[in-house]
Amino acid sequence: MNAIHLFQTTPRIVMGPGCLDQIKGEIKRLGCDRVMIVTDPGIVQAGIAGRLEEILSAAGIAYSRFDQVTPDPNLDVAQQAIDALRESGAQVVVGLGGGSAIDIAKTSALLVDNDGRLTDYFGIDLVPKAGRKTIIVPTTAGTGSEVTPIVILSDEAEKLKKGIVSPYLIPSVAILDPALTLDLPPHVTAATGMDALIHAVEAFTSKNAFPMSDMLACRAIELIAANIRTAYANGQDLSARACMLEGSLLAGMAFANAGVTAVHAFAYPIGAEFHIPHGVANSIMLASVMEFNMLGNLKKFARMANLLGECTEGLSERDMALATVKSLRTLAADLQIPKHLSRFDVKESDIPMLAEGVMKVTRLLANNPRVMTQKDAERIYLSVL
Repeated sequence: MNAIHLFQTTPRIVMGPGCLDQIKGEIKRLGCDRVMIVTDPGIVQAGIAGRLEEILSAAGIAYSRFDQVTPDPNLDVAQQAIDALRESGAQVVVGLGGGSAIDIAKTSALLVDNDGRLTDYFGIDLVPKAGRKTIIVPTTAGTGSEVTPIVILSDEAEKLKKGIVSPYLIPSVAILDPALTLDLPPHVTAATGMDALIHAVEAFTSKNAFPMSDMLACRAIELIAANIRTAYANGQDLSARACMLEGSLLAGMAFANAGVTAVHAFAYPIGAEFHIPHGVANSIMLASVMEFNMLGNLKKFARMANLLGECTEGLSERDMALATVKSLRTLAADLQIPKHLSRFDVKESDIPMLAEGVMKVTRLLANNPRVMTQKDAERIYLSVL
């Protein structure tokens, strides 16, 4: 059937080695002269925040810094950033770091000028008005959050990750400098890179996919599959790093418009309850969920085998789909990503509670190519225990 689709993305994207220096011009183009940098202690320690501050100082741009972002940030961290932004008087927020820093930057910029509690806005299109401008500078090739209308926060009371979805969360500018990713440790490269790949895979197989999102997702899968092993094994390879950052960007564009599916729905409960890093949680769940889902769209699952670089000559459509699942398992093994939830102290007795959490993520399960029950979710969790 023909359907009406909306495509939205960040209006300005600056890419290339050394392009961080362009941020001063982007800030002035936005008509701003005071910024707040949102980042985390690791980015400060690595000297990346200092590099940005030197650029701002040389350009005469006043800045403050909120650098208390934690992994899987909770509502308290988000509120602290909102309070810091209100006190700073900054007109633009610069999110510098991985997904957690970017999500807190976007959250603070949006909600500083909207009344109510943070929890009022979990859901889709519940934010009444735009916030302050944002410039996003990712330091990992992972979340794609520089082009999405989504933030994810940990609700510790409910032990679940929850999303705010609003067009007002789409950043004003994205700056993608692969030089900022050269010193990422291999395990971070692996986890974040797999997260980007999963965004593309899920966007491609989402029930809401359409030709434009498919084009972006397919190119993202090709770029990431062809470069993630090199970036992991030789982090100083600038070409591989640039391709990974571009792949993450395109995957972000794809899933921002087509949505992700059940892999993320499975990752949220285990991430919130057991503090498994998001990319690792996604990777552990990936192959098992894909094996379950493939019957929902054999043609697309079969096509992904070629995008992942597999030889499929002579294979049936079903065997090509299975080759996709096998390829994803092999990739995770090559990147030495943990295979089992038990490594993170998940026990069989935890499975019913976790499966119940999956079923609460209705926003994502609605996109899934195969209908899933709570019993299905329990079986899938048990398969990777």
